[in-house]
Amino acid sequence: MSEQINSGRRKIVAVTAAAGACAGVAAAVPFVAMMLPSEKAKAMGAPVEADISALAPGEMQIIEWRGKPVWIVRRTKEMLESITKSAANVTDPKSEVPQQPDYATNEFRAIKDEFAVLVGVCTHLGCSPQIKAGGSGEMGADWAGGFYCPCHGSKFDYAGRVYKGAPAPINLQVPPYTYLSETKILIGDDKKGA
Repeated sequence: MSEQINSGRRKIVAVTAAAGACAGVAAAVPFVAMMLPSEKAKAMGAPVEADISALAPGEMQIIEWRGKPVWIVRRTKEMLESITKSAANVTDPKSEVPQQPDYATNEFRAIKDEFAVLVGVCTHLGCSPQIKAGGSGEMGADWAGGFYCPCHGSKFDYAGRVYKGAPAPINLQVPPYTYLSETKILIGDDKKGA
């Protein structure tokens, strides 16, 4: 009989311990969740991950980082050629004004030439430019394509470099970013290596 009593006590102790463990985990979850960044914190500057696997050449993906639109453009061969051709027409062709991280201080203002990562806010008064293809009649016959700000007429090439004579004083900003893989970009953090 004492064997049965011990067996019953063991079951009660096991059930009580399991219930206590579940209660402990349930109580800990809110505390752990508090340590994760909130949506507000993410909007204020926490890094944002972008999946570019479905981005076809010539397409643009827009994500939000720090409350601003960030454009990821998969540039075509023609877009890259237009950047080279526009060098004489832009204000800062070598990106000497620090609007980009050091690794993007090059002709294409990017880690990988094919992908542009730009903050989509005009450096004149903060409007959001639009992508405009080359050869569009409304932009003039010499327009090779890029970004156009309809608010005050600023023009930028596909690298985000501002054209001479535009109201915008400097190039579009390139945010800090890094490639997590061939198809994932982390915007807002470049410490993981480029």
